[in-house]
Amino acid sequence: MSWPYIANRVWCWPVLCAFLFAVALAVAGHPASISAAEPKRKDNAAVANDARLGGDLSRTRFVADLSDAVDFRAFTLSDPYRVIIDLPEVKFLMPSGIGANGKGLVSAFRFGLFAPGKSRIVIDVVEPVLIDKAFVRKAENGLPARLVVDLVRTSREEFEKQRQRQSTVQGLSPGRFATQTEKLGKSPPDAASRKDKSLIVLDPGHGGVDPGAIGSGGHYEKNVVFAFCQMLKAKLEATGQYKVLMTREEDIFIPLAVRVDRARGEQADLLISVHADALDLKHPLLGGKFAQDVRGASVYTLSEEASDDLAKAIAARENRSDVLAGVELAGASDNDLASILIDLMHRETKNLSVSFAKHLLANLKGKVELTGKPHRFANFKVLKAQEVPSVLLELGYLSHAEDERALTSEEWRSKVTEAIVDSISAFFAKRHVSAPG
Repeated sequence: MSWPYIANRVWCWPVLCAFLFAVALAVAGHPASISAAEPKRKDNAAVANDARLGGDLSRTRFVADLSDAVDFRAFTLSDPYRVIIDLPEVKFLMPSGIGANGKGLVSAFRFGLFAPGKSRIVIDVVEPVLIDKAFVRKAENGLPARLVVDLVRTSREEFEKQRQRQSTVQGLSPGRFATQTEKLGKSPPDAASRKDKSLIVLDPGHGGVDPGAIGSGGHYEKNVVFAFCQMLKAKLEATGQYKVLMTREEDIFIPLAVRVDRARGEQADLLISVHADALDLKHPLLGGKFAQDVRGASVYTLSEEASDDLAKAIAARENRSDVLAGVELAGASDNDLASILIDLMHRETKNLSVSFAKHLLANLKGKVELTGKPHRFANFKVLKAQEVPSVLLELGYLSHAEDERALTSEEWRSKVTEAIVDSISAFFAKRHVSAPG
């Protein structure tokens, strides 16, 4: 980050804190299939149109039907136990809801785009397993190509031995996540190149192999929030006052740390992460009638300690997005990472985040249902870009039927995005007036 950039920001930092942090990336959660708008795919991508499970608690077989034979890489992860299958880009046209119910050693499975040119299938297992066999049969005699993975029950000790060998069953070299600046093909802009336009980063939660919440009506959080962010982006750009970037432009998995890095690397003036959660009625913090009745929008800002049990539960869920996508834990523990990041957070950035949250809630009031305590705070990984004012906007709960209807309504989206545009205008107007000299 250059000194000219710092000097040209609306506010100035008395001390520039530099830090290095290890990215905690590790899979569990909801099954995923593609719904709503289908993202662009390679024309020659293989198509997966069905999958099934067979067997029992001793041996279980996973089979996926493919239009063409593909290379793959299969391996296991622990805490929780999972089997990961990496493939070249595949177009998933699976039946709706497939993977929600397990059989034998498998509790559920999900799939989706994991990185550019790379798809992933994640199989959740109920206990340690070994990959006994894994192969692809070519299409023949009128039958489709088939990806077959045989899993057998094992001990924790044998599971760890297999993990150490990494059990690569076929050669497909593991990809790496390109940085956001690499994807853009350019270096982060300096302040002068942005001129008078504030830069806003919109972060549609989840994506690809991580579907997020699934509503009772079958709507996927990743699709609901993506449609919302697209509309908000268009309205912000129409004002002519803002440059707007989205952390993902299609149905693809983006690690939490990469989302944060994009806001920091692009030297954003504001980050809004957008979600539409669902509450697990069996959650130990939220049980029975209370969880079932929770609805409405909330705005979250960063804090090491959660404001209440609901905030704690939502943060824990959202922070597991990397786990859902099958990324293994690396580096410092999350608790250590949280402590480091909170210590390095600039106080002014936190104050600006809270200020924007208040503007946002003031404009949403009367236009959208709000929770009983709409401003909450918790330790969200996606809010840890310490130079960038950041909020997480929970639009509502897909676990509540009325919220789900609203979240999927074009009229509702239009009304709420207009309120957010007004909030952003008020926030920047106040900062420009109050900025020193």
